[in-house]
Formats: sequence, C-alpha cells, structure tokens
Amino acid sequence: MQDAGILRSFAFGNFGTVFRMNPLFIAGSGAFAAAGAIAYGAVHPRSQLFGRTIYRTDSARKLALTFDDGPNAAFTPKVLDLLDRYNAKATFFLIGRFVRECPELVKETVARGHEVGNHTELHPNLLWLNPTKVRVELRLCHDAIRGAIGSPPKWFRPPFGMRNPWVIPAARELGYSTVMWTLIPGDWKERPAEWLMGRLQPIADRAKRSLGNGGNSATAGTGDVLCLHDGGHRELHSDRSRTLAALEYWLPRWRDLGLEFVTIGEAVSTPAP
Repeated sequence: MQDAGILRSFAFGNFGTVFRMNPLFIAGSGAFAAAGAIAYGAVHPRSQLFGRTIYRTDSARKLALTFDDGPNAAFTPKVLDLLDRYNAKATFFLIGRFVRECPELVKETVARGHEVGNHTELHPNLLWLNPTKVRVELRLCHDAIRGAIGSPPKWFRPPFGMRNPWVIPAARELGYSTVMWTLIPGDWKERPAEWLMGRLQPIADRAKRSLGNGGNSATAGTGDVLCLHDGGHRELHSDRSRTLAALEYWLPRWRDLGLEFVTIGEAVSTPAP
C-alpha cells in the first residue's frame, strides 16, 4: 500500500508530496525501494520500466547520430552540410515552436535524407507533467512537424530524457517509438571544443573493440546512439560551434574505424553487412 501511495502521487502530479516531507520516506524500506525504482525509470537512458525505448543500434557497425532542440537557422544548415560531406545520415528531434519558425529548414532536413522526430512543443521536463499536459506537448509538436513536411514523424525523444509512467504510452498513442541514447556528451555546456572531443572518445574505443577483430567480441551485436544538439531549447539561434568542431574531428575518424552513420530507422533495421 505504501508503494501504491507513491505511484498515486505520481499519477496526480504530486511530486513534491513524494519527495518532500512524505512520511513514507521516513519509515518503510518498501517506499524507498519504490522511489528508487521510479527514479531509475525516470532518468536512466536504458531503463525500460515505464515502457520500451530504443537506446542502441542493432549492429556494432551502425552509429546513430541524433540531434536535439532544433531546428536552428544559425547552425542546423551547417550541420547538414557537414553530414553531407561524409555521406552521414542522422535523426533530428525537433521542438514544435521552432518548427513553426523554420518550416522550410525542416523540409530541407528531410529532403537531404535525414529523419525527424518529436521533442515536444516547449521542451518541458515531462516528469512533472500530468497525462493531459504530456499529450498536449506531444500533439502540438506532432501537428507542427506534420504541417511542415506533410506527414508525422515516427520517433519521439523526451526532453532531458525524463519519463514518468504515462510519457511513453502517450507517445505510442501518436504512433511513436521512444528513442534514448547510449552516449550524451554534454555538448550544450560552455566548455572548449577539445573537451567535447574527449567526451566522444568512447565511441571510437567501442568501435575498436568490436570491429577491430572482425566483429567477434561480446559487444559486436549493438552500436551507439549518440545524442548531440544542433539547437538550444531556450532560444532559436543557439551557438553550437563546439558541436560542429567536434564532429569535424570525429566523423572521418569514426568512418575510418568502420562505422556507418545512420538514422534511427536504419539503426533498428537489418544489420549492416
């Protein structure tokens, strides 16, 4: 009953009650266990507690490049040009209000062979929203993307990666699969490009282990989903020069290691040869 009480608090959006001054957290190991499970389900990118997500590719050769918080008229075109240079395909998770500002840029992104996904209308932390507000956020972005390109996307990524028990079901109602990641290096942080380059080293390390011996290692079966940002959720023209510089450095090196740059749709289809 204690665990059920915690879940009821989530259901009605009473998160302050759950995390502050709740006697359930003063006594009762079951309540602590439930809180820990909820926290894991809400935050961890590989958690399947609140519904199935995609967080890796189906082949060690496939690297799924994903970009959040666009479209961004200042930097998305530069990202697209860079991807073209390396015949790289990616998935862009878009904020609805920015889609309405830059519909032609969304069309161009799709025309260049990339995929787009729903990243909500305003980029709120969905953990704190009730089911109705979650659905509104998804629906508004859904309609904006459909209005820009003529069809709805297939993919959804929750802002900050945060989920509660009704986020993934609400996404499924609109026909979405929810996408998380294996690596999120923090490219939004005000750090030098060299710092970001170092944060992307694990992708090369895993590629060397899994592909360097012909793909026979224990990790050969899956690959990375990388979460970067071509925009910023607070403003339309965010500076993403560090992201561009890091990709300029890593794209040719990842390619030389044998990685193939794919969309999420390609990431979960037939494994690359």
